[in-house]
Amino acid sequence: MATWQTVSGGITAPKGFRAAGIAAGLKPSGAKDLALIVSDVDAIAAGVFTTNQVSAACVDYCRQRLAAKASARAILCNAGQANAATGDGGWQDAQDSAQAVGDALGISPDAVLLASTGVIGQRIRMEPLKAGIPVVVEQLTAGENEAARAIMTTDLVSKSIALETMMDGRPVRIGGISKGSGMIHPNMATMLAFVTCDAAVSPPLWQEMLSRAADKSFNQITVDGDTSTNDSLVALANGESRTPAITAPGAAADQLEAMLTQVCIHLAKAIARDGEGATCLVEVTATGAANDKSARQIARTVAGSSLVKSAVFGRDPNWGRIAGAAGRAGVAFDQSDLDIYLGDVQLLREGQPLPFDRAAASGYLKQAAAGDYLKDDTVAIAVKVGHGPGHGIAWGCDLSYDYVKINADYTT
Repeated sequence: MATWQTVSGGITAPKGFRAAGIAAGLKPSGAKDLALIVSDVDAIAAGVFTTNQVSAACVDYCRQRLAAKASARAILCNAGQANAATGDGGWQDAQDSAQAVGDALGISPDAVLLASTGVIGQRIRMEPLKAGIPVVVEQLTAGENEAARAIMTTDLVSKSIALETMMDGRPVRIGGISKGSGMIHPNMATMLAFVTCDAAVSPPLWQEMLSRAADKSFNQITVDGDTSTNDSLVALANGESRTPAITAPGAAADQLEAMLTQVCIHLAKAIARDGEGATCLVEVTATGAANDKSARQIARTVAGSSLVKSAVFGRDPNWGRIAGAAGRAGVAFDQSDLDIYLGDVQLLREGQPLPFDRAAASGYLKQAAAGDYLKDDTVAIAVKVGHGPGHGIAWGCDLSYDYVKINADYTT
């Protein structure tokens, strides 16, 4: 049973955090495009980043900073230009951005972490960014903020959550925001996520918690099979809840990690649900594998199958595509153990096809597509491959005509 509750405030719900988002003029549209998240005190910092060999300057910068010292005071995120594959000039832009934030806040630039999103190959428009930094600093607030909107690109909605639990008689909160709609695939998927926490946690433990949470959330979503150059998940824990420091595995660490994982899952699902051109969320559950890692791999493969995604968009209950995707996931199983469900309807039992109401199954897919965002819009697919303890869930979306339209003229 969950030991937490949802609270308002998003990224600024934990004590000691402020945030803001403004339109600095980085996007041609004039939409908000510069976000800043600040901790009032030094915070333990952890990060998980893209596995793409073409990594953005902000990713390289954060990796270097966190390797040198696992703490930070601020995260700056610009939207509009990815500053990836931009060479020495892009690296200088990253350093200059951190310096500008440090100057505006009166802190060391080494205490500033960076993230960028937008068109690959384009350097940050530094003149409006530098002009915007004092403005976004002035607008920092501990209440509801516009940071979640300022990190968006092709996203249709902003993504935010905050949870609270009780530890040693005191409230502990974790908040988060994320962005992502396309170029989303496991091994971090273009996605960005920022998490704040007011618990005190040792650096190694905080990094371990975040890495495990990422494996169960952001590494389990897929929209289009493309892993971005800029994917970043950064988490700050500043200890302002005044609860005892968590320095070793145990009940307190498990409680905090469970809440962290839930925050990451919520944000990851919101990204998959908002996939470019998507009409519904697809949730794939795999069970019966030898271990959780294998089950997660099967679930990811099914969720990422273009044929499965196309069938969902076409409201076609073509379970053969699900079976085919499960079978090519790279996990050994006996097909005579394979069960497949679409919603509550079983389509395959122990490798044997079952008669089912095709019109009703198609209606189930249509109903999900017609469901409200965050409510009744989920297509549930379940795959059982044996009798092992492995369990895994992955999230994706259908593949529509609009996905091609959105990406066919992205830079034109």
